[in-house]
Amino acid sequence: MSKTTVSASKAPETAASHSDAIGHGNSPAAWTCVIVMLVGALVSSIAFVIANTPVFVAGVVVMLVGLVAGWAMRKAGYGVGGSKLKNAGH
Repeated sequence: MSKTTVSASKAPETAASHSDAIGHGNSPAAWTCVIVMLVGALVSSIAFVIANTPVFVAGVVVMLVGLVAGWAMRKAGYGVGGSKLKNAGH
C-alpha cells in the first residue's frame, strides 16, 4: 500500500450522532417558502406540458417570490430560532 492510501484510510470519522441538532428548517419562514415555491413549480410544470411560455415564466416568478418571501420572513424573526417564535424550531 502507498502512503496516501494508508493515510486516507485513517481519516477521522465525522459522523453525526442522534443528539446533534441538525435543524430541519421547521419554521413559518421555511414552510411559507416551500409552499409558495411548490405552487410555482406546479404552475410551471403544467405550462411546460401545454407549451405555454408566458404561464411557465409566471410560475418561475412565483418560485422566486417564494424564495424572497422565505428570506424576508427569516430576517423578520420567523426562521428557526427567530425572535418571533416561542419554540426553537422543534
